[in-house]
Amino acid sequence: MNSVYNLAAPKKATNLTVNSDLLSQAKALGINISAVLEQSLAEQVKKLKAQAWVCENQSAIQAYNQDVEHNGTFSEDSRSF
Repeated sequence: MNSVYNLAAPKKATNLTVNSDLLSQAKALGINISAVLEQSLAEQVKKLKAQAWVCENQSAIQAYNQDVEHNGTFSEDSRSF
């Protein structure tokens, strides 16, 4: 699976602000807060990068769709279904 970020990059300490009750409950449940944050950040980064890619390539996507609409797909004549 391709990762959206370098998994081998070193960890870096950071400061955050989290609701104290939520933090207490998470710790009591044995939740690895760093791992959960990292996973959530990775999901957000992947989502936003995908959205940016679609925006950046919108004109090419529209041109391709118009081409398919006018000319069909390259294999349309050879399929048997």
